[in-house]
Amino acid sequence: MEIVIVGSGGREYSMGLALQNECRIDGIYFYPGNGATHKLGKNIDFKTQKDFVDFALTQRIGLVIIGPEAPLVEGLADALRENGIPTFGPSAKAARLEGSKAYMKEFAKRYDIPTAGFIQTQDYNEACAFIEELNLPIVVKADGLCAGKGVIIAQSYEEAKSAAKEMLDGKSFGDSGKTIVIEEFLDGFELSVFAMCDGKDFIILPAAQDHKRLLDNDKGPNTGGMGAYAPAPLATKEIIEEVKNTIIIPTLDGMAKDGNPFSGTLFCGIMVVKGKPYLLEFNVRFGDPECEVLMPLFEEGLFDCFLACANGNLKNIQYRIANKVCVGVVVASKDYPYKNSKKEKIKLSSERNAESHISFAGVSKEGESLVASGGRVLVCVGKGENVQEAVKEAYKCVEFVQFDGMQYRKDIAYQALGK
Repeated sequence: MEIVIVGSGGREYSMGLALQNECRIDGIYFYPGNGATHKLGKNIDFKTQKDFVDFALTQRIGLVIIGPEAPLVEGLADALRENGIPTFGPSAKAARLEGSKAYMKEFAKRYDIPTAGFIQTQDYNEACAFIEELNLPIVVKADGLCAGKGVIIAQSYEEAKSAAKEMLDGKSFGDSGKTIVIEEFLDGFELSVFAMCDGKDFIILPAAQDHKRLLDNDKGPNTGGMGAYAPAPLATKEIIEEVKNTIIIPTLDGMAKDGNPFSGTLFCGIMVVKGKPYLLEFNVRFGDPECEVLMPLFEEGLFDCFLACANGNLKNIQYRIANKVCVGVVVASKDYPYKNSKKEKIKLSSERNAESHISFAGVSKEGESLVASGGRVLVCVGKGENVQEAVKEAYKCVEFVQFDGMQYRKDIAYQALGK
């Protein structure tokens, strides 16, 4: 069969790379893809959602995998399923778990899912009153999608109130901030836990850790992610079992009870406080760059898992995860994340060896050359028997890459290395 991967980043490239040699796939389309995905399949683009659905029907597409959150929140999965096209990704109603932080927090409260104390409000005075009740620091979140930038960790009461006011006034995040969530700060360590779900059954993938800050030692501004690794050794069997029983199962049961069964990727952002996992947020798709370190860990069964989640029959699917570690180092453009950078030609001495590869993200094609045209340009992924080996392979892969202004962190996976 032919499949379509929706999206244009490193996440979608890594899915295509992992699936390209699957014998049951006759061809991969990327909608819209990037300057490198054409090496794995064919890039396509359409002006409207209907045009894409018509293409999928005409082409008899056997599976659509939706990568980013925006088309999920906008209902692309619904439109495809209504036309009988198997689709990996939740409905628009189920995607509210990411599309509305207020909805997500109220859902967690209703189904006794452990999460930080909070209020959601559209009233500045109510926000200020709750802020005064909390200890510092204080978390202020815009309700809607903000491309990963709608969370402020305020270090003073004045900063928290100012952030709340700017969000409610529409200055910070437009309509996405017209409702805000204010919550207590949880102090612990973070984990990214991913469950592939078919509405009732699920499988849990190895837990990952992301590196959000731009600079080494977790300094500098927050980004979309400067690197990741999996599995994270801090994710003990006991912690994962508690995440499963207190967060994932109640969520799937609650969504089904509410009439919005969840299928696709349930991404649980977890904070572990004194050994107990708390839900920070849900995303309804694979994280980026976590996806880039999870896909290579599948030794078999990845396509079967995608298709079974789409068709609601995951329970008896066979798959195998390698007993290895993957580390991904994001290589970003010169001015990321502050502003758009000038396009720069990329020179590659190689794209992979036996234990490493590049997942391309913010790249375009000019003639026969790849050009760095986005903020996060590519991810260098290394695999090894342990964290040390995977780190070594990932940074060896970075040496394959050269373009003016490239920047990357030198300490990815430092937590796992005990540094």
